[in-house]
Amino acid sequence: MRLTLIAIGGAIGSLSRYALDGLVYRLAPATFPYGTFVVNLTGCLVFGLIIGQAEQRFAVGSPARSFWLIGVLGAFTTFSTYTFETFGLLRDGQWTRAVINAFGQLVGGLFALWAGYAASRVL
Repeated sequence: MRLTLIAIGGAIGSLSRYALDGLVYRLAPATFPYGTFVVNLTGCLVFGLIIGQAEQRFAVGSPARSFWLIGVLGAFTTFSTYTFETFGLLRDGQWTRAVINAFGQLVGGLFALWAGYAASRVL
């Protein structure tokens, strides 16, 4: 049952990532990996919301954790793509963009997770 929940969540997460990433790449210039950036920050925000709600209002049991945190958000966020794109920027000599991408997603992700967690306490 757990593997089924993870697989279904993973399908939803990967399709959602594909859709959001594609939308961002259609709207933003191709000079920076904006799609991955937005996906990772959004994933951190949603993760924070779920964890915050779980601590405040209800216990998130193993099936829900498997579905949402491992399946949906595990497939939605794109850490391996983020590192590959950062490496590509470094390889191409775009040091400033690489640093912005690496630290922007790290710091932004931490802030987004905190914001989701904090928002869950207000909701």
